[in-house]
Amino acid sequence: MEPPRPAAHAPALRPLDTLWQAGTVIRIVLAGEALAVVLALAPGVEGDRLAYFGMASFAIQWIALMAMGLLFLGRRRLARASPVQVARVALGALLLSTWLVSGLAWLFLHDLWPVPPGGWPILALRLTAMSLTVGLLALAAFRGHWHIRQMAVRAKQAELEALQARIRPHFLFNTLNTGVALLHGRPEEAEQLLLDLSDLFRAALSGPAEVTLDEELSLARRYLEIESLRFGPRLETHWQVSATPTELATTLLPSLSVQPLVENAIRHGIEPAGLGGTITIDVVTDGDAVVVTVRNPMPGNGRPSAQGHGIGLAAVRARLEAMPGDAGTLDTSSAPGEFIASLRIRRPQAG
Repeated sequence: MEPPRPAAHAPALRPLDTLWQAGTVIRIVLAGEALAVVLALAPGVEGDRLAYFGMASFAIQWIALMAMGLLFLGRRRLARASPVQVARVALGALLLSTWLVSGLAWLFLHDLWPVPPGGWPILALRLTAMSLTVGLLALAAFRGHWHIRQMAVRAKQAELEALQARIRPHFLFNTLNTGVALLHGRPEEAEQLLLDLSDLFRAALSGPAEVTLDEELSLARRYLEIESLRFGPRLETHWQVSATPTELATTLLPSLSVQPLVENAIRHGIEPAGLGGTITIDVVTDGDAVVVTVRNPMPGNGRPSAQGHGIGLAAVRARLEAMPGDAGTLDTSSAPGEFIASLRIRRPQAG
């Protein structure tokens, strides 16, 4: 059995990851409107303040959205840039947008725009100074936000590593006990078990990483092969994979995201049942995402065991929350006689 390919490390959190989120865009628009209100109410404004507010709002929103558009167009080049470089480019984009809007206003609204004494050059100079001031204040606020977010990600990473440390010994001890039991009577199966265990722990101990979905499903299959040696006929597994090979090979998710779900299914669905049971793993495409669903029986009264499904699911949720852009979610539910865990990973978009 060939070992799995080394998993690529998860991409570092990038400064522009939050800029494309709907909440950020809404806050930028509202901040622009607040600035337009301040300018309209400031002393020295001549004429209709409501009309002045409309013109100021028009200019500010166009400058802000054009700057965001320029950053979006350059997102590929900025993906590997440092936060300081991104800040400089963002400030340059804001100034460039200011000059473009000023030029377009002079070209198309020459007679309608309220121009201060000194004419359009003075107006363009004022807009430049205003954009530079607002840009520097925004960069200072962003620096604080970026630092807080990095600290939160580091804290979440430490939390999930602690959760990993609690999960791995349970699986390791069970596997070693199974290997000892097989060593004399079925040495070939014991050897295969140790090879699978080696592959699993090579992936687990490589550190936080992103892998493709087909690699993650391969690890889950090896885990189930190990557990099938321990449970024998008590454990049945049904795989239903309708997602295409291309979708599996291009969808990225944190490593060890599916295996804990399968481990919980065995621990809380197969181990307590005297006759065992069936674990079903479905992999389907749903819109712009791939959904992995793990189902296991709930023995006894049909309710989750007293120990619950906590540690493994908490580790998976922590890994998903550390992904940029809310790329994955984990939902759990109960149906009559079974427990269901659904992992939803958004597929990368073309372009």
